[in-house]
Parts: sequence; C-alpha cells; structure tokens
Amino acid sequence: MKKVVLVLAAFLTLGLGNVLAEDNNSNSVRTIKSPRFARPLVEKWIEEYAKTEPGVTFQIAKGQGESDLSVAIANQQEKNTELISHWIYIGETAVLPITARSSEAARLLEGKHLNAKKLKQLFFLDDEFEEDVRKNKAFEAITIYSGSNATSVAGSFAHNFGEESANFRGKRIAGDDLFLNTAIAKDPLGVSFNTLSNIFDLKSRQLKNDLTLVGLDLKKDVADSFNGTLDDVINSLENGKPAEVAIEKVGITFNKKDEAISRFLQWVLENGTKYNHQYGLLNLR
Repeated sequence: MKKVVLVLAAFLTLGLGNVLAEDNNSNSVRTIKSPRFARPLVEKWIEEYAKTEPGVTFQIAKGQGESDLSVAIANQQEKNTELISHWIYIGETAVLPITARSSEAARLLEGKHLNAKKLKQLFFLDDEFEEDVRKNKAFEAITIYSGSNATSVAGSFAHNFGEESANFRGKRIAGDDLFLNTAIAKDPLGVSFNTLSNIFDLKSRQLKNDLTLVGLDLKKDVADSFNGTLDDVINSLENGKPAEVAIEKVGITFNKKDEAISRFLQWVLENGTKYNHQYGLLNLR
C-alpha cells in the first residue's frame, strides 16, 4: 500500500489529477492496448471501473493502431520514451523457463537445478561460454523458442541475464507469447519461458496441465513454493528476487491527458492494483 501511495503522490505531482475538465468527450470511448499476459487484469479494471464511472467507456484496443493508454513492460517503455508523454508503474511480472510436461526436454533437464550461469548457457549463444554449451550434451540437443514480437517478454528474460534478444539460440516465434507454449508442446525437445499468467491457470491457480517448470537452483523454501500454486510463487518472489528469475515492472503509458483518463489512472492506482495477484502479477516492491 505504501508503494501505491508514493506512486499516486508522484502521479498527482505531474498534475494529472487536476486536469481541467476542458474536453466535452466524457461519454466517448477510451482505448487501452495490452499484451495478452496482462489483458485479463485490464479487462477486470474496465469491468470494475464501469461500476463507478458509467459516463465514460474504456475498452481493449483492437489491431495495431494507436490507443489512448498502453500497458507495457518497463524495458519496453524505456526504449520508446520518445513516443510517450507519461507512464506509471502498476505492478511487476515474473518470467520463468518452461518446457512441455513429460517431454524429452523435461527428461534431459530433470534434476539439473540450473543457476543463472547455466540458464545463460542453455538459452543464449555467446563467445564467452560457447565452449561450455558444446560440452553439455543435454543443452546441445534442446531447441530454444523465444518470442520476436515487440511486446514479447523475450527482452525481459534476456535483460535479466545481461543479454540481448538477438542472442537467443534456437527459433523465434512471431505473435503473442502464448504461441511459445504451443511451440514447445509440438517439439519434444523444446524449451521456452513465459509470464506467470501464461503458465498458470488463473482459476485453479495450478500450473497448466501441459507445462512444467525448468528446475532452478533456488533456496529450499523458494524451490518448494515453485512446486505449489500461483499464489505460493507470487508470495515467494515478492519476498526476494532470485537471480535465476526475470522480474520486470509493468506500467501504463499514455500521451493524451484528459479528465476521463486522469480519473481512470487514479482509480487504477488506488483500487485496480488489488487485483494484481488474482491475475498473476506481483505488487510493486
């Protein structure tokens, strides 16, 4: 709550909470662009906000055109600062390495408990450790699938290990990151990564039936939580960030400032973030 209050204070300092009611478009539609992993959360915001502000309509943006608001990962925001006027943080997303349950890749990686260095060797090509990769026959047999879309969490995963997205070995998959799950389901030797909301069932809170997590070198209590529910994983990661787990801030970017958008953003900071856990996001730390 303290974090939200601080962010809200900064938000108001920008003057966004005091935008004059200059526009007469209170009944018009405002659009929100969102990557798939955050879309259920954004849809919840829209549903709940409509109960308090029926005079304005917010909806998910369709297609690749411009939108009034965009939900994005922090490192994507920072690369496009020239295209936006403002952004605020609303939570964090965690990205974990995965493979298909009972696959050959799962068998090859069983019991490995990979640390950050081994994860770099598994996922990336780099002159610094190419020799080590060649010596590890299990890694050599595995095919890495990474996202190529601009909104993919591939950049966040790579950034966590000091790498660039261009350094992934294996195959690039276009489109939404959910297609990474599909790719490894079709390839017995496929390994990838994804956000918590894409690898856990948000209703049952269990790992999706066709997926398994790649074993990481974690402290026992953290490792135990990774064998539990989505809520166990979220709580564990909010209490500490292992080097093996990519965690990035998620925010809302916007150019246009009007009264309707300002009220909506204030509501998100005051009320919308309470749904973070429900939809697979960590709270700001």
